[in-house]
Amino acid sequence: MEPPYRLRARTPHPRDVRSDYYCPCPRKFGTAMRTPAILLADPDSGRREGIYATVSASGFTVEATGDISQAASLCRVLQPKVVLVACGETTRDGALRAVADIRSSAPRLPVLLLVEHGSEALAVAALRAGVTDYLRYPLDRQEFIASLARSLNRAPAPAPSTAPVARPVLIGSSAAMQRVQTYLDQAAHGDANLLITGETGTGKELAASYLHERSGRRRRPFVPVNCAAIPDTLLENELFGHERGAFTGASATHAGLLESAHGGTVFLDEIGEMGLPAQAKILRAIESREVYRLGGRGRIPLDIRIVAATNEDLETAVGTGRFRKDLYYRLHVASVRLPPLRERRGDIRELLDHYLHTFNAHASREVHLSEDVRTALESYEWPGNVRELKNLVESLFVCPASDPVRVEDLPETFRRRLERFCNAGDPERRALLDALFAARWNKSRAAEILECSRMTLYRRMAKYSVVRSSDDTVAPRSVTPGVTPRVTRDSRIGGGRR
Repeated sequence: MEPPYRLRARTPHPRDVRSDYYCPCPRKFGTAMRTPAILLADPDSGRREGIYATVSASGFTVEATGDISQAASLCRVLQPKVVLVACGETTRDGALRAVADIRSSAPRLPVLLLVEHGSEALAVAALRAGVTDYLRYPLDRQEFIASLARSLNRAPAPAPSTAPVARPVLIGSSAAMQRVQTYLDQAAHGDANLLITGETGTGKELAASYLHERSGRRRRPFVPVNCAAIPDTLLENELFGHERGAFTGASATHAGLLESAHGGTVFLDEIGEMGLPAQAKILRAIESREVYRLGGRGRIPLDIRIVAATNEDLETAVGTGRFRKDLYYRLHVASVRLPPLRERRGDIRELLDHYLHTFNAHASREVHLSEDVRTALESYEWPGNVRELKNLVESLFVCPASDPVRVEDLPETFRRRLERFCNAGDPERRALLDALFAARWNKSRAAEILECSRMTLYRRMAKYSVVRSSDDTVAPRSVTPGVTPRVTRDSRIGGGRR
């Protein structure tokens, strides 16, 4: 049953406010909670509780309500420092009205809009309504917390302390990772633009953070920008900022991300997903080292280092006209490729031990892996790379079975993928699957990698019965200890040739 959120007819006194709205965690109420840092307004109870848990676990004080129409009234009572307004497809208009109400009564109060099904039209409407930031749900936790911290004006530098500060560490003692670490250590001494390439999940943002923390800019901000998550219509405002009155709803001057990183490092993630108009604008900022806010006339000088990352082949994108050649050469002053996990299998056990130690430190019980599981995981191809490995280890803590964990205790979807790896035997099928995964199932790109036509690609896919399943069919490999291969047409001698 949904708890009540209805405000009383009279204007509530702060001491009565606890009965006027819902908080999914009643024990949090108390004197310290009457002026929360964050007010969350979301009509969906499941989503509201998930966002509440994420925000609370990050150390913020938060109160929640299910009636977004009352958000402005609660702001006057609670006086929060940030408001989160979440909406689904059917509550967009109400959410935008709530944002407008909050903005009219508190022009300087930061308002973040969280949407489930975003679009450029909604993003533009949100910006005009006065939204400070626009995020999509499910949330990227790191990006979400960083946005909250910026909105709360938290200082990026911690208070002076004699305790050692944790620095980003690249896990892996293989020769491939040692070469990457050595290169980043050397590149950290300079200020040249750096391009980091590698498949999804190889740790490109971690590598950029590692570089920043070992450079002379480490005491200044490290600002990550997910280029794929920001619509082109909003990218200019997010990167360069705007002046008050630049457009409807611009009630205050807003510094862009490039300006806020002054003296530090800007990490442009998924740069290959940026549209051509936005590429032209970021190129000018990189070349001139200055920006102009929207609606502004004065130039703002920049002192930043640019680190960009992509999982695409930018040279191919340049050849097809999807990426500007001049921007590519401007970013490609220095470059480093992060190897996929299948190319550094010697690091798999080290990574497993690292994440087991990390999650065991915060879990109610410890989880250990049997030798069969470790051997099986070493033979797996890891198409999702380190991110997939980390997620697998974390999933073992959700509902731990035996101790140590055996192969049959692994999540069912992962076991199915592991079994498919057991059934690979034909080099042509292997190459086909590798190309499809490298191209993220883009058939044209996969055909280019294989240097064949699309029709030839389709014939090979039909011959080997290769289809993309709901859980992303992955490339099989060799027989894995503890997993019995299924005898199918593809696993027979000859790879299923007729």
